[in-house]
Amino acid sequence: MKNINLLFAACVTAVTFQACSGNKTVSTTDSTTVKTDSTTTVKADSSVAALPDTTFASKAAVGGMAEVALGKMAAAKSASKEVKDFGTMMVMDHGKANEELKAIAQKEKLMLPAGLDAEHQTKSDSLSKLSGKAFDKAYVAAMVEGHKKTLALMQNEASGGKDADLKAFASKTAPIVQHHLDEIIKIQAGLK
Repeated sequence: MKNINLLFAACVTAVTFQACSGNKTVSTTDSTTVKTDSTTTVKADSSVAALPDTTFASKAAVGGMAEVALGKMAAAKSASKEVKDFGTMMVMDHGKANEELKAIAQKEKLMLPAGLDAEHQTKSDSLSKLSGKAFDKAYVAAMVEGHKKTLALMQNEASGGKDADLKAFASKTAPIVQHHLDEIIKIQAGLK
């Protein structure tokens, strides 16, 4: 049954990263403001907290794969040392997190997506056509947006997930994602 639910969640994720159709256990429309540091606030949709653990795992896996792929692209295409270094950090940190998530999925007998969903593939294709400063601006904007979403996803799983291993993974990963968000916001300010 878990595999059927995960397959359905993967299909929904492939259509759009934000889709949560039919798999919510609770339906709410309110939002919670999550303070991320002294200058950044992420508005987290509280209905995300109701996502099944399998959907969280799928979204986290796709996001992690995207961070690694785009990080490699940044290391190769960026005109900025800071952006190149950030890309390298994405490959290392998200690569490590991806391996941890794979181990949890194997233990829990969850099937994770093997590739990027449509949203992330489109972003990758778009960035691959850019280089230099144009690439840097687009990549940095994508990283700010993506890390805000990922931080909310991790925080919601850490506080509302049911699976102890996935909750622990999210709790451990959220501060790393917060650090990435803080760093990319600093880089973005320097690009202006």
